Amino acid sequence: MTDSMLDSASKSSVVTQTPHSHGAVVPKASRAEHFASFDVEAFEVPGGREEIWRFTPMKRLRGLHNGTAAATGELSVEVSGAPEVTAETVGRDDERLGQAGTPGDRIAAQAYTSFRRATVVTVPREVKASATTTVTVTGPGADQVAYGHLHVRAEQFAEAVVVIDHRGSGTVADNVEIVVGDGAKLTVVSVHDWADDAVQVSAHHAKLGRDATLKHHLVALGGDLVRVSPTVVFAGPGGDVQLTGLFFADAGQHIELRTFADHAQPNCKSDVVYKGALQGDGARTVWIGDVLIRAAAEGTSTFELNRNLVLTEGARADSVPNLEIETGEIAGAGHASATGRFDDEQLFYLQARGIPEDAARRLVVRGFFHELLMKIDVPEIRERLEAAIEAELEAVGV
Repeated sequence: MTDSMLDSASKSSVVTQTPHSHGAVVPKASRAEHFASFDVEAFEVPGGREEIWRFTPMKRLRGLHNGTAAATGELSVEVSGAPEVTAETVGRDDERLGQAGTPGDRIAAQAYTSFRRATVVTVPREVKASATTTVTVTGPGADQVAYGHLHVRAEQFAEAVVVIDHRGSGTVADNVEIVVGDGAKLTVVSVHDWADDAVQVSAHHAKLGRDATLKHHLVALGGDLVRVSPTVVFAGPGGDVQLTGLFFADAGQHIELRTFADHAQPNCKSDVVYKGALQGDGARTVWIGDVLIRAAAEGTSTFELNRNLVLTEGARADSVPNLEIETGEIAGAGHASATGRFDDEQLFYLQARGIPEDAARRLVVRGFFHELLMKIDVPEIRERLEAAIEAELEAVGV
């Protein structure tokens, strides 16, 4: 998608950001000082004015943020796929839990404090999985509350693809840990295709070892409110992470995605690309992209990009890229963000070649998402997403 497609719309429909070539936007408080704890009581109850909550409609969280959402149900977790990959149900005392990261907000800490059983998926050392492993997470049901914990680990020099498929109803808070060992290559596809009534607040904690590679694809389609916060920490030099996101919000739906790449080791790379589409009155998306390059992270290469396509009146997208740099000895760093409507020139070009307007609009939207869909190396998931995007466009006659 070219910047010419991103013509600004009315203030009620979009919030635009100007692209930057380097670190010109810095958060009010450094991410290096961001508080984290496994203890839920160590966090104050958020009121919505805090920086990390200011875009979130607090009343729609159903008490996940203030301790009033007691667990009344459980998540159903089923693991299938590669025979070389193991899956275990473990208790809270398993020493592997908590290795990938520490909760950075009250809901993540509440989820860590409240889950009863966790699922641990392991790709053994030097094993290349022969098939995709699918973890199907089903909600507790309408009007039910559940807390969950999933731990995915690829041991040294292992290779695998893991799909986490969220579906069903209910109110859910959970943590997903991703540990990628030295020299390992792991692809994680997290699909959030909830029923219309569902609310989910999820924190993804990824930790990469020396020369480890992680591809993290996040897809958000369903639900009433979905907020996912993927955080990546480099624990050794030479790490490489790709964070991609595809999201589509309908009328009244709130999708909030907050990425954070914490570069604390030298010669690591992060590449963030998130694209979203919105349609319908009250459709709202939020993307916050944070990158921190610490003083020790010499040789870092990082770039983050967010694009949003507004399809109808009454929809709004917020896009905030943040980049902090504590050393000048880097390979490169930058970010860009833009939000807008259809490109009239592209529509005219297609129509001038005999393509009807409705079909032309569909082609533009498909082209907008094509880059990200091609990055998902799981054919059945890619086909499912293409069908879901087509259904979304049918709903408003695009």
